[in-house]
Amino acid sequence: MKIRAHAESHVVELDDGSQWQIFPGDIATTLSWKPETDLHLRQSSEEICSHVLVNAADQTRVRVIAAGDNWPDGAVKKALEEG
Repeated sequence: MKIRAHAESHVVELDDGSQWQIFPGDIATTLSWKPETDLHLRQSSEEICSHVLVNAADQTRVRVIAAGDNWPDGAVKKALEEG
């Protein structure tokens, strides 16, 4: 999948029309993404997110949830504290 829009740093829209909210601690990873970046959406077993987006070129991953969903209570703070 390719990026259709990434106007907000924490939300990405893919060419299939889906929109994903990026985990705050992973936003820096997305700074190098370009419209031609090939991404793969994968389900996640992590408690904090439902899916991950994987950059096909370098295999970097960012945790995501559907745009409009809320992160699990306390999960963001806990994950950021743990590093």
